[in-house]
Amino acid sequence: MAREDPIGAPSSAAPERRRTLASLSSRNYRLFFFGQTVSQVGNWLTMVALTLLILRRTDSGLAVGALSACQFGPVLLLSAWAGVVADRSNKRNLLLITQSLAMCESFALGALAFMDEAPLLAFYGVAVVGGLLLAMDNPVRRSFVNEMVPLEDVSNAVSLYSAMNSLARILGPTLAGVLIVSVGYGWAFTIDAISYVAVISSLVLMRPAELRPAPVTPRGAGQVRAGLRYIGSVPELWITFSMLLVIGILSYNYSVVLPLFVVKGLNGSDGAYTLLYSAFSAGGLIGALIVARLHTITPRTVGTNAAALGVGLIVLSAAPNVPVAVVIAVFVGGTSIAYMTATTAIAQLRTDRQMLGRVLAVQMVLLIGTTPIGGPILGMLADAVGARAPVVIGGLGALAAAAFGLIASTRLIAADNASA
Repeated sequence: MAREDPIGAPSSAAPERRRTLASLSSRNYRLFFFGQTVSQVGNWLTMVALTLLILRRTDSGLAVGALSACQFGPVLLLSAWAGVVADRSNKRNLLLITQSLAMCESFALGALAFMDEAPLLAFYGVAVVGGLLLAMDNPVRRSFVNEMVPLEDVSNAVSLYSAMNSLARILGPTLAGVLIVSVGYGWAFTIDAISYVAVISSLVLMRPAELRPAPVTPRGAGQVRAGLRYIGSVPELWITFSMLLVIGILSYNYSVVLPLFVVKGLNGSDGAYTLLYSAFSAGGLIGALIVARLHTITPRTVGTNAAALGVGLIVLSAAPNVPVAVVIAVFVGGTSIAYMTATTAIAQLRTDRQMLGRVLAVQMVLLIGTTPIGGPILGMLADAVGARAPVVIGGLGALAAAAFGLIASTRLIAADNASA
């Protein structure tokens, strides 16, 4: 079988609309999906509010980059180990713990914001705690998707999850803009904390007997190395993950690049930033829904979306004002989320289920664990030569990754055809 076989192709000729929503027919996934929708709106509310709070108090790109390092540094350091834990744990029970602790973290941010004069170091400290929770929670949460739906619906579930996250990116920043102006940062963080009730309730209400748990990986030495060797042995994985390494460092630092671009590059307000981020996320919602309808997802799909992302970022960097940037951001968001959704679909369906937690953990390291590397560098670049430069660098990085991915996947197909 050629390695570019369709991923996520439906098992029957179902109508297009039914295919788009197929995974929601599973009760456990439906509960999880709607609980996560509420919680992710709160998460993006906090992400935007905390970034703007730091930027307004410091007016420094380096300070914003340092915040990203605090939030995502633990992902770089701990995700591979967390993936091992995910592969040998009851994922539902572990998520109940991580989500409950994340609720406490958001309440802590709210308390600091209500204090008015709380030191920045306190916010950075809570951000580190949030990063530790993210490092543990993310590989567990993402691999848990595989247990809630039949195998033929996994690709659809991944796409709908990306669409849901994009919807949350629209609603969260919009809500942040309203709350920051009307009641302040403290209430923004507190509302995020309350939103965790939805996802915790969804986990409690699930029917464990209807889950499709993966075989538990036994304890043993060298499990992280085994995961890395496994990725290297599957061409689709190492091609897509090599692309993601470059894009993660240079192109996916949106939490650093976009606020600097709007506030310093376009002289926009907090409201302008939340508007642009909402437009970006609206495009992401469209991109994720398009991928959900695809019959075939291959490394070439990933490379094509990466190329489109690179072009979009370069065009965005030249936007003369906020309204034009908002329009371009819809395209950038669509290609960005389509790229990531396709990458995740390949990881979910080309990976042995006993390895899935470790593989998704490595993907998470490449996606946001590289932010502590790229974020401060891009922040300093914005301070030194202007806030548009990091956007251009992100576009060039995506184009370079796309060129590699398209060439490598073409050679892979040729090699398979020659050996057939």
